[in-house]
Amino acid sequence: MNGDEQLLRGRVYGHNHDDSNPGPLPHWTYATLIGGPLDGLLLDITGWRPEEVDYGVALTTELGQFPGGRALYDPRPGEARTPGPGVVCRFYYSGDTP
Repeated sequence: MNGDEQLLRGRVYGHNHDDSNPGPLPHWTYATLIGGPLDGLLLDITGWRPEEVDYGVALTTELGQFPGGRALYDPRPGEARTPGPGVVCRFYYSGDTP
């Protein structure tokens, strides 16, 4: 694991690493990002409907194949989700787009 990977692990996507609390907050809901340029980050999905979680996400990043592009993450069909706050599911890297 390189220094960039260590910096990202356990942090929430969209939070600045300089934030006083860049980690997860109690009573919020998160998906773990697996693989790709955002591996190890948590994505805040608090308030998302189940069908929104099913669609996956395209997240802006400077770390992917296309700087300023988007990294694509999707849930695996049929993978169980844990109810309640905390980390409830995983989104897996599926590629980059400009």
